[in-house]
Amino acid sequence: MTPIVTVTLNPALDVSTATETVAPGRKLRCEAPRIDPGGGGINVSRVIRRLGGHSLALVALAGATGERLKQALEADGIAARYLRAPGETRESLSVIDRTTGEQYRFVLPGTQWGVDDGEAALDAVAVATPPGALVVMSGSQPPGLAPDLPAELARRLAPKGAHLILDTSGAALAAARHSPHPAHVLRMDEVEAEALAGRPLPERTHTADFAEELIRDGAAQIVIIARGADGSVLATQGARHFCRAAQVPVNSKTGAGDSFLAAFTLALAQEADHPTALTAAVAAASAAVMTEATELCRAEDALRLIADCPSTQL
Repeated sequence: MTPIVTVTLNPALDVSTATETVAPGRKLRCEAPRIDPGGGGINVSRVIRRLGGHSLALVALAGATGERLKQALEADGIAARYLRAPGETRESLSVIDRTTGEQYRFVLPGTQWGVDDGEAALDAVAVATPPGALVVMSGSQPPGLAPDLPAELARRLAPKGAHLILDTSGAALAAARHSPHPAHVLRMDEVEAEALAGRPLPERTHTADFAEELIRDGAAQIVIIARGADGSVLATQGARHFCRAAQVPVNSKTGAGDSFLAAFTLALAQEADHPTALTAAVAAASAAVMTEATELCRAEDALRLIADCPSTQL
């Protein structure tokens, strides 16, 4: 199998709980919290392990919260190497209102990074990456780093024949559109795609057209745009595919994107073709929304739902 490396520069210790109702001005008595290691790349590594694969997680940690996150990773059996980060690793809080079933997510910012911090992290990632690896960069960047950080990582990975799989948003996604060092795979959700396109993308064909536009712009060799409960579109040079999401009960949308990316990357590492990889990924995302709070997909659900997620050409 092709080696897989995940990169998480802005991880979080995820704390999830529930209360009878969320209301202002009074104490909210909560259930015992669940503690999970969080951050896009970390979640990708966790799902890859659940699906029977292996990856190396490169995680930037700092302070007492970073130590707690490290312990959570070790308890989860994740193979990891730790990068030095400034300040303190952040936390995030997820609270479910038991009365309404609504989920409230409070995401704290990470510590401000300097230019030297970013350079040191990129150097460490390049050194730790095996030749020919698939390198997944997912999740938010630490504050203070340039939007073109993923492009700089792609440049440093190129001599090793390693390929960057990028799932990002905001300024970093905008920078990736015309990057001189494009990712191999670029993934985004429908809200991010419409913001980047500057127009609505109401139909699958509109989404596929924009994905092809990004290919022509040189953003990536493979562009994937998730359309929420509808499914996902994948485009390459000369090919367009759509995979329908499974019809399942939705308990929490948290972790669906990371579960998608994990299954897709693992399938690529096992030399699956693009439609097969897309089906596996959409099945994993569908499985993830069935779980509560910050829980990721369960392997048995992801495998069972593959039959309900057919890929077709657009």
